[in-house]
Amino acid sequence: MLSFSEKNEKMFIFRHCVLAASHEMRLLSAAILTKRELVVKISNETGLVQHQVFEVVQRTLDHITDALAQGDTVELRNFGILEVKLTKPRVGRNPNQPGSSFVIPARATVKFKSGKIMRQKVSKLSAVLKREAATTK
Repeated sequence: MLSFSEKNEKMFIFRHCVLAASHEMRLLSAAILTKRELVVKISNETGLVQHQVFEVVQRTLDHITDALAQGDTVELRNFGILEVKLTKPRVGRNPNQPGSSFVIPARATVKFKSGKIMRQKVSKLSAVLKREAATTK
């Protein structure tokens, strides 16, 4: 029978292996930058406490959301423009019930147009993605 400390050590090793495997999977797949990761990066670069950075990031996102909810356009130079657009009403059809159709009403959505610097940086990725797609075929 394992002692309490041996159980804790085995649990620690198990957790470490799971975290390492999940980190490796993220590296192999397309990475997702979360708000938490953004806060950690900014905190490490600036030396500010993570809690303070989180507050600034959250308030920034809240102000952007509030502006869009009021119908305002948000322009972040070199990053992009967020604006509210109204979609047109359109006809929808249920594939499980042929012949039946219904109107999908117009609704407000947020559209993003990338800024010049972002477009330039992302366009460099095009060649890499094309090469990867060609090798997987």
